[in-house]
Amino acid sequence: MTQSIQTKQLFFLFFSIMTILIFSAPLQMLFVRSFNDEVYDYIVLVPFVSLYFLYVQRKELFATSAYSFPAGITILLLGVVLSLIGMQQVSGSNQIGSLSLITLSIVIFWIGGFVLFHGVHVLRNALFPLLFLFFIVPLPAFLLEKIISFLQEGSAEVTYVLFQFSGVPVFREGFIFHLPKISIEVAKQCSGIHSGIALLITSVIAAKLFLATGWRKGVLILSVLPITIFKNGLRIVTLSLLGNNIDERILSGSLHRKGGIPFFLLALIVLFTVLWILRRSEKSMGTTGPSPSAGLGGRHSASSITGAT
Repeated sequence: MTQSIQTKQLFFLFFSIMTILIFSAPLQMLFVRSFNDEVYDYIVLVPFVSLYFLYVQRKELFATSAYSFPAGITILLLGVVLSLIGMQQVSGSNQIGSLSLITLSIVIFWIGGFVLFHGVHVLRNALFPLLFLFFIVPLPAFLLEKIISFLQEGSAEVTYVLFQFSGVPVFREGFIFHLPKISIEVAKQCSGIHSGIALLITSVIAAKLFLATGWRKGVLILSVLPITIFKNGLRIVTLSLLGNNIDERILSGSLHRKGGIPFFLLALIVLFTVLWILRRSEKSMGTTGPSPSAGLGGRHSASSITGAT
């Protein structure tokens, strides 16, 4: 690596450190939230994944490194505008929305600095690790609520279908299902948003590592939605049948609270089965995917079946 490239990397490192210092308050809020809110506990890992992919591609990436002041400054100005808008909202009632906006501006700052010191050509080759950084941006509350509601409704529909196959008499009232001995509610906690995000990030990384064609990558990533909804429905039905047929205390016990891991592992198996099928179809068509080493009692009031995992 030439001394010129090393100098540019030192400049970018200094720029990144300054960005972290300038935005230290919102970044601290972001990481505190990631430790206290399981929906966002993945955030602390995202930068390390991006750094890993940049590291394994470093020789090819930085061989053509060149300053790009016009493009870099333009992206930085966009980051400035977004950060100013976000900071104006901090003192208002929409603090979560402002954190999302400020975090978005931080990612754009990093991308702008990268372009400034390494150029647009390097940006094209480093799109995956840089775009992956957008996973640290927490979803605005209104958008997160819509996603949770969609997953809740989908899980309720799958739950109803699976109950029909189980042969257990069930009467449905919206999100509430009345079984012979118990009633359960598919609450918003049953949406599986936490495991859904984990599956989404896993699918994105797996698509990058193992698939070459864009539409197959898209199929793998989109498959996360039905897999998540089916997994939620299966978990709800399994716990409900155990509570109805064995002991209703299961619905409030440790199996309920911590029993999501086996179902998440099942979802992973299904996801990687889809990946295997797609990768095999690439090989049969003569398309070789990237190498991982190279690329990178009686009825009671309705109980709530939660889906933390």
